[in-house]
Amino acid sequence: MQTELSQELGIEHAVFGFTPFPAVAAAISRAGGFGVLGAVRYTAPEELKRDLDWIEAHVDGRPYGLDVVMPARKVEGVTEADVEAMIPEGHRQFVRDTLAKHGVPELAEGEASGWRITGWMEQVARSQLDVAFDYPIRLLANALGSPPADVIARAHDQGVLVAALAGSARHARKHQDAGIDIVVAQGYEAGGHTGEIASMVLTPEVVDAVAPLPVLAAGGIGSGRQVAAALALGAQGVWLGSLWLTTTEADLHSPALTRKLLAAGSGDTVRSRALTGKPARQLRTEWTDAWDDPDGPGTLPMPLQGLLVAEAVSRIQKYEVDPLLGTPVGQIVGRMTSERSVQAVFDDLTRGFERAVDRVNRIAGRSGQ
Repeated sequence: MQTELSQELGIEHAVFGFTPFPAVAAAISRAGGFGVLGAVRYTAPEELKRDLDWIEAHVDGRPYGLDVVMPARKVEGVTEADVEAMIPEGHRQFVRDTLAKHGVPELAEGEASGWRITGWMEQVARSQLDVAFDYPIRLLANALGSPPADVIARAHDQGVLVAALAGSARHARKHQDAGIDIVVAQGYEAGGHTGEIASMVLTPEVVDAVAPLPVLAAGGIGSGRQVAAALALGAQGVWLGSLWLTTTEADLHSPALTRKLLAAGSGDTVRSRALTGKPARQLRTEWTDAWDDPDGPGTLPMPLQGLLVAEAVSRIQKYEVDPLLGTPVGQIVGRMTSERSVQAVFDDLTRGFERAVDRVNRIAGRSGQ
């Protein structure tokens, strides 16, 4: 599965794998793809340094990258405490009531929430980059528009390519104007923050809009024939995230959540603002239903919602409260029916890709090569 972009990066397969788990990122690169570690959960630079050290020791010299959540516009002087103070008491009470309804235990005294959406903040993201640029990363991806101009320049000065996610051709053209090197066209089917245009429509629109910039297709891709389709639409690779959640290298810390993912169908996800305040595709649960209920208080804008629910999500995950337990995941969850190694996933992708290409060759009257 070679393209000009994969050849430029020195990878065997044009498969870019986004994951919050260092072991998965390293395994993706070792399997011939390009592992991209999600940085949003790292609130302390030393934590990111620890995991990048681990990746360096386990990636066998293969290339890898980092994904941050960094706003293009800087807000001066705003601290996490300032943002916390903006959260209405009525919303805090709604969280308490919802947790109490389902009997969710409190965290132990002195135990800090293990889930915080703070990586979106300017100072946190920049501290992540200060660490990351000390490592031989080959790609910096931003999930919240184009990063600031000085970050793009800094990356380019160090020979690091910059990618940004786009949910429309208009967004993609803004990335191109900002000097981005790669556009990730993320369709409606994708897990996490995503727009309203399906991948089959979005990918060729973005390819045409930003040519000759390389485009990666994302959203609903989990088989070799879908990879072949993405390349046929003009993409130079695929960006996969959800597919790795049920790999044996993933560390969800929740057997119950893994079981829910393996049992879910493609119709068991919902785009909800319940987690971060922006529409994000995730498993549909009684937690998402509560926040989407018109009789409730409604969600707060990003980043207020993420800070509001941080401790609640940690409690739900720790105690595996099944009706409320969920995670960001795309519609491809319906194909995630068994736990497999990252290498086994790649073997399946490459075999499926070869079959799809052979089939198209036969249709076109050519023998498979």
